[in-house]
Amino acid sequence: MQDRSESESRRLLRRLRDTLAEPVRGQERLDSIVGLISESMGTDVCSIYLFRDRETLELCATRGLNPESVHRTRMRLGEGLVGRVARTATAVNTADAPNERGFRYMPETGEEIFSSFLGVPIQRLGEKLGVLVVQSKEARAYSDDEIYALDVTAMVLAEMTELGAFTSEDTVIARPHKHPVMIRAGSGQEGTAEGQVWLHEPRVVVTNLVNDDPVAEVERLRQGVERLRVSVNDLMETAATNDKEHREVLEAYRMFANSRGWLRRMEQSIESGLSAEAAVEKEQSEARARLQQVPDPYLRERLHDLDDLSNRLLRILTGQGRDTGATLPDRPILVARNIGPGELLEYGRMLRGVVLEEGSVGSHAAVVARALAIPLVVHAESVTTEALNGDTIIVDGDEGVVHLRPDESVAAAYRDKIVMQTAAAERYAALRDLPAVARCGSRVRLMMNAGIMADLPSLSGSGAEGVGLFRTELQFLLRNSMPRRSDLAALYARVLKAADGRRVAFRTLDIGSDKVMPYMNRPEEPNPAMGWRAVRVGLDKKGVMRMQLQALIRASNGRPLTVMFPLVAEMSEFAEARDLLMREIERERHLGHPLPATVEVGAMLETPSLAFAPDAFFKLADFVSIGGNDLKQFFYAADRENELVRRRYDTLSLSFITFIQKIVKRCEDNDCALSFCGEDAGRPVEALAFLGAGIRSLSMRPAAIGPVKDLIRRADLSEVAALIEEAKDRGEERLRPLLLNYIRGLPAV
Repeated sequence: MQDRSESESRRLLRRLRDTLAEPVRGQERLDSIVGLISESMGTDVCSIYLFRDRETLELCATRGLNPESVHRTRMRLGEGLVGRVARTATAVNTADAPNERGFRYMPETGEEIFSSFLGVPIQRLGEKLGVLVVQSKEARAYSDDEIYALDVTAMVLAEMTELGAFTSEDTVIARPHKHPVMIRAGSGQEGTAEGQVWLHEPRVVVTNLVNDDPVAEVERLRQGVERLRVSVNDLMETAATNDKEHREVLEAYRMFANSRGWLRRMEQSIESGLSAEAAVEKEQSEARARLQQVPDPYLRERLHDLDDLSNRLLRILTGQGRDTGATLPDRPILVARNIGPGELLEYGRMLRGVVLEEGSVGSHAAVVARALAIPLVVHAESVTTEALNGDTIIVDGDEGVVHLRPDESVAAAYRDKIVMQTAAAERYAALRDLPAVARCGSRVRLMMNAGIMADLPSLSGSGAEGVGLFRTELQFLLRNSMPRRSDLAALYARVLKAADGRRVAFRTLDIGSDKVMPYMNRPEEPNPAMGWRAVRVGLDKKGVMRMQLQALIRASNGRPLTVMFPLVAEMSEFAEARDLLMREIERERHLGHPLPATVEVGAMLETPSLAFAPDAFFKLADFVSIGGNDLKQFFYAADRENELVRRRYDTLSLSFITFIQKIVKRCEDNDCALSFCGEDAGRPVEALAFLGAGIRSLSMRPAAIGPVKDLIRRADLSEVAALIEEAKDRGEERLRPLLLNYIRGLPAV
């Protein structure tokens, strides 16, 4: 039975290949194919449903159902048995379809006389394209061989659909990768940009779908797998022995590359008529479909490993490397599943924006995107399968939206927005050398955030008075091994030199949570954001902290030095970290090395607990910097990486602003300098609220300084403070509507 089924399958696939080559219109080709499949499998019905849009399936061809229902019968994703196959990306096989759970009767099709139903998804690399269905009057379940044969056929149909084989005016089905697509995602970095797609991982194009010699094709697959095994073994040997995470990925690669089941399934597809490349892609598509259904993060990572390994094998079999010969477009917007900070830095400022299928708002890539001042969108589902190199793309980092191949009305609206932003930027540039002084006479200190040397030219261009936060972890994250003290000292010295006497606040190593050094073992934690990270790691790994503090002291070389410790939760942590710095300064004195001219030691207030520390803490600290990103998520118990809750709570709720006022009062009572650092500091309305609450120093991304300064110079901070008190007296929950109304009435400067 198996041999007969595989023989029939090969014969059917060859006939499908011949049909693909015929110079006919799309509808004729679809009609021929359903006839071929129905005849080959001996069924009364064969139907092809394709997606008209992301949520709607349309009956595009049938043999056996009422022909007048073609292009009239439609159903939503998940609706009926066909919709269920499409939603779950798994086969439905039943001998009694009318009584099957979820069955939906379509009277125009005349399908009520057919009992048995077998539907399989038409999908390619996780992209759902449609559903292939066979039906019979006889009440019977289809055999495993028949299911497999239909699955293989659906794989070829997926490739044919991808190649536009069914697209013509008579099908009313849009050609893949030609129609506009809007993807709602998450904002990783604000800003708007229009450009052309540049895929970080170009998709492998498979053109030969069907084989003529299964024996030779199996041998070609085995040779490709052997080359793959050798390359993985070579990577294992060259990987750093202490690079645990990297080695774990390579171990997973090696496990899959040596998996007999993986190879056997691909060989079975070849025996059924697929080419080696098509067999690999079929297995990869099924892995991606499983990936979408698996909630367990460990299993998802393993399926990702299999997906990556399949890409490697496809490149070996097709000879298509990462370098496809395509030329980087004039206005490139990088599209990737994910990307490391080092790879993103290699692209540098040539990029107009970045769109990631995964990623996070606090990831290394997000930090680099902010440093490069380019918009970033994360969690853009299916963008790597929807986009092609050169596609027009608009990235809206303000709203977390991506428009692929936008229609002219959408593109025109965004172009107007970009022109307005450019004009505003020119107006803000004129304020660069003017002080941030409000109409009431209050003076505000505007600082910038930085993390790489590429940030420092913005210090003068933005009008920042200094660096309120220099993230030191990027130098650790961009390497495969621990950086040397001398290298860090040289880098920090260049930063201080570039600052040209302006204050630079160096935040000590802030790792953990979503920032993981590949060469440091990390514990498995259920909630890393609230786990072993930041100053907690430094105090437990004192050798690393001491080395970094020594580098900072040596870099100062007679200049002022400002150091702040991240995620301090209680006074004892700060006291211990500060004592460590002071001991290192004394050690450098004994060694005869130059010392800093002055030393400021502060803490980042990112946990509510520190706001209630004893007065002794605020007297011991030279300054406190509110880390708004973390403080807000802990204040509201809302994970900023979780799209379900991170937008649920407003920074400008009276509860949060009242809490900020309490911190201001604690610092004022103890003569401790205070600043606010984070994304919200760079949003003009939020910045105005913080200033109304009493803060007089803000640190933000360089591009935000102009808009914030412009609003400060038009506002009266005493009026803003009065608005806050009036809102509290009235028992209001939100401050934002009041502030927006206030801003509308401000005079232009």
